[in-house]
Amino acid sequence: MNWKTIIRNVGYALLVSALFMLIALLIAIFDPADNTALAPLSISFLLTFIFGVFPFIFVRNTSAISMREGYVIIVLSWLLSFIFGMLPYVLWGGPFTVINAWFESVSGYTTTGASILEDIEALPKALLFWRSATHFIGGLGVVVFLLLIIPSSSPMRLRLTNMELSSLSKDSYHARSNQTVYIFTSVYLGLTAVAFLAYILAGMGPFDAVNHAFSVCATGGFSTRNYSIGSFHSLPITLVTMLFMYLSSLHFGMLYIVLVSRSLKPLNNDVFKFYTSMLVGGSVIVAIVLHSKGIIESWSWAFVDAGFQVLSYASTTGFGISDNSIWPLFPCVLIMVLGLQCGMAGSTTGGLKSDRVLLVFKSMAQHRKMTVSPSSVVEVRLNGKPLSDKDVEPHVRYVAVFFLVFIISTLLCLAFGSDDGNAIMGTLCCLDNVGPAAGSIGTFGNYNAEPSMAKFFYTVDMFMGRVEIYPVISVASFIFSRRTR
Repeated sequence: MNWKTIIRNVGYALLVSALFMLIALLIAIFDPADNTALAPLSISFLLTFIFGVFPFIFVRNTSAISMREGYVIIVLSWLLSFIFGMLPYVLWGGPFTVINAWFESVSGYTTTGASILEDIEALPKALLFWRSATHFIGGLGVVVFLLLIIPSSSPMRLRLTNMELSSLSKDSYHARSNQTVYIFTSVYLGLTAVAFLAYILAGMGPFDAVNHAFSVCATGGFSTRNYSIGSFHSLPITLVTMLFMYLSSLHFGMLYIVLVSRSLKPLNNDVFKFYTSMLVGGSVIVAIVLHSKGIIESWSWAFVDAGFQVLSYASTTGFGISDNSIWPLFPCVLIMVLGLQCGMAGSTTGGLKSDRVLLVFKSMAQHRKMTVSPSSVVEVRLNGKPLSDKDVEPHVRYVAVFFLVFIISTLLCLAFGSDDGNAIMGTLCCLDNVGPAAGSIGTFGNYNAEPSMAKFFYTVDMFMGRVEIYPVISVASFIFSRRTR
């Protein structure tokens, strides 16, 4: 294991965090009304910058990495970002105990959006910006920022690209690995810029607009207000948020082709149609339930509320415009189930991805037909193209591993004192990177009252959901195998 190469590349990830800490520090300097975050951010920036730049001074550059080293770079880049990202919270104090600061940092970088904060508006602007900035960094991915810096001719870049970006995200919209990184980055930055302008036009102030643009395009969910998007009491802001939650949950390669070709033909895609139909169907069902139960009297607002909440959970964003703790159980469970399928691969969403869910459904249909007619030849087709068992099986296995992690994590949370419902819903929504669940940890709730060990297990779920489980398992197996030798 070439630790010098690993440390040098992890340094890139820390420098990205240091850059945004510097911006947050400047906000603290020019915010005379509340500069309590000035010292915490100053110390955090200096420490992060020093540890990030240190390898470039003492470690020689190399372009060769093994598969093991690539996975270690990915996992360490995320983990050290979490650790240094929690420093501003710990040093600021208030509700941020060590475990709470860790929880907030992991939730930010993984774009989960779950929070321990009971009074978000009590934070100084600089810390609010830092929370949203962790979403922005995590939405694109700390390793993707690293890939933007590594020369395009480097063989290291090709290997890291293939490891960091799921194969699902590269299917159907083929591009060279070097192009893939730039396509994803350009779409992400473009969406963020347009979202910022749209929020300004909808009536948001510039500071709120920047923070919510970072959050919505990362499908994260951190807000500057206690009651999230509901605090603004604005239909235009609600609709803008719904639009960008939807766009950010679509395949960025598909959006890029639609824009470049000026054609809607790329939307003739099985996964896109499946995901969109789930959103529409789920919204209609939830709206009918909310209206029939008397939760919302107006049909129009029932559809707005239902559509917003379905989009928020299915896109793994986690924003809210109403308190779902007063909802009946059925719509709460339904939106969390929709959160399982999440958005499309190649977006900033977490969780299983609609691509995998659709493949599992198609595989089940194939198995049923072959059981009824053993002599028949039944193919799994996606976008008209036949897929072999070799193409489908890895994704079916991933779904099985996903639910195995869910069961183990739920049992661990229960063992350490989490409430039965919160253990199940919290684990599911953290593993999906949705964040808010229902009840006390719902849209206007928080995770502060959860036991400390449960909070830790939730952060492990967030991390595994964000990097798609296997990198974490691979690195853990490397470490374990070395110890048992």
